[in-house]
Amino acid sequence: MADIICVIGNKGGTGKTTLSHMLCQGLGLLGQRSVCVLTDTGREPLQPAGRRYLVADARSREALAKVAGKIRSLPAWMGVIDGGGNRTEMDRKLYGLADLVLLPFRDSHEDIHALMRDLEMFPRAYAIPMQWPINAWQREAAETAVQDMLAPYRDRLLDPVFALSASKLLLQKEIPGALPTQLANAARGVAHQVLELLQITIEHAGEEASQPRDQPAHAVSAGAGFGGALKAA
Repeated sequence: MADIICVIGNKGGTGKTTLSHMLCQGLGLLGQRSVCVLTDTGREPLQPAGRRYLVADARSREALAKVAGKIRSLPAWMGVIDGGGNRTEMDRKLYGLADLVLLPFRDSHEDIHALMRDLEMFPRAYAIPMQWPINAWQREAAETAVQDMLAPYRDRLLDPVFALSASKLLLQKEIPGALPTQLANAARGVAHQVLELLQITIEHAGEEASQPRDQPAHAVSAGAGFGGALKAA
């Protein structure tokens, strides 16, 4: 039976769709079959051509039930459901459906305050920083804010997805024939964290690539948990 991962959160603009597609792309690079499920009525479906995963349109309740049921019936697959912002009731529904829940957030006090409410509302969910600063000074400020505000949730914080302009390529209706190595590495990092949380071992690692030179060293400690830094603080 397939696992279902839901990417939710009440605040819009936190990177839910980007995370969903990066996760599916990374799973595909690791040889894991997956489908990215659209539920946000404000978005249009993307073309599956060139992607390492399938896409599904579930923007109605009927379609969501049908797609979720189909995913569950597929052995060794994963479904990644992309939620939308400002839909608390839908988030509750997806939370009840999911084997794993991810709450993306960005480097802002507004995002962190919204995340804290969601972490309380969804006690099985994990938070994942998105578009995290690469600049050393900005990153230090962001991590200080996390330490100050999210210390009670340190065990539910995953490693960050660092700011990467190439991630928007996955959100184009049709993606380019070749994607940057840096994007592939970041996508694999996200996938590794999720697989570790689900206690799934991938025997065939696919096209493993080296760490990008400009990515901070701790960015690839997939699954270790971003909250690890807080534990030592």
